[in-house]
Amino acid sequence: MSTTQIARPAARASARASHLYQLDLFRVITFAFVIFMHVLGATTFPQDVHSDAIEGLLHFTRQAFFALSTFVLVFQYRNRPLEPGKFWRRRVPLVAVPYVLWSMIYWAYSLITADQPPASTGAALRALVIEIAGGTAWYHLYFLLVTLQVYLLFPLLMKLVGLIRRRPWLVLAVSGAIQIAVTAFLSHPPASIDYTTITRFYTTLLPYQFYSVLGAVAGVHLKTVHNWLLRHRWLVVGGLLVSLGIAEAGYFWNVHNGLWPEVASDAFRLYLIPWFVAAIAVIYLAGARWSEGRRRGSRVVSWAVDRSFAIFLSHPLALALLSPLIALVGDGPGAPWTTIVVFPATVALTLLMVEIMRRLPFSKVLTGRPPLPLRAAAAQAA
Repeated sequence: MSTTQIARPAARASARASHLYQLDLFRVITFAFVIFMHVLGATTFPQDVHSDAIEGLLHFTRQAFFALSTFVLVFQYRNRPLEPGKFWRRRVPLVAVPYVLWSMIYWAYSLITADQPPASTGAALRALVIEIAGGTAWYHLYFLLVTLQVYLLFPLLMKLVGLIRRRPWLVLAVSGAIQIAVTAFLSHPPASIDYTTITRFYTTLLPYQFYSVLGAVAGVHLKTVHNWLLRHRWLVVGGLLVSLGIAEAGYFWNVHNGLWPEVASDAFRLYLIPWFVAAIAVIYLAGARWSEGRRRGSRVVSWAVDRSFAIFLSHPLALALLSPLIALVGDGPGAPWTTIVVFPATVALTLLMVEIMRRLPFSKVLTGRPPLPLRAAAAQAA
């Protein structure tokens, strides 16, 4: 049975009738690659040509999550009225409160582990305010700041649903043209604009808008998109391979012509756009195929999805705490063993931290989920 019939078996409760199970595996796969990308960056040198070639591909994770976030919102509200005030009151605190709290946690961790203490308490607090405003308290928190922008602009996006229904290709073409222009600007900025100014764009929705629009179009035309992907799965996989070749050819050509590997592999390269789109399509396709049966790994996937937000928030802290292990393996066997050892260690420590946080009375502000009773947690893990 195809999941786009939106999983409506008669025996399933109506409350679960519209659940898109394919998105569960989509989340798990993407979060796994997020952790791997950060581990790879922490266990290799910034200018390592080969590891940067992999890291460039792994940037698809941020685009995938912006597409997913908008997809879910549009799918939920596509056929019912949206009250902006009610929507914001419900959605914004679920992201804003953990964002501010985790910004403070990472800010405090930076103070504790810094080689030099701040000049004064006032200077440290000013730095915290700047980091919260700019999404820079840690390298992954910009994502929450951009997500808040998605929420704030979502009522405006919903006004375009009628146009998306009638002219989806036109909407994608306009958004895609803007994406190409913005990406070209970020990759090749005018000499008069310094790098600090350019980096400020990374914490805005502008460089990711096409992927949000892509998610919105898929949310409105889910059945058509879903069925097309299933019917043309080999074409989709072929597109992934072709876009992989384009991405790597673009990367190595730039490196050969003198661009630093770390720069040639950043997320804002024109040659990565086809790869991002193809990777999103293939991961959705994998989830759709898996959701047709959901016999294998269903409990594990559901368990991971329930903790996914907390995993995203805390895994960089786990990775930072494992720095002695990185140094130990790096000074010993070296690459690629450092990455091979540190990745599962990061996953294990992150899951341990998440399980502890989920049992705290204030779990909701830390993890976005209510506290998990001990008995329920044990039963869920069984």
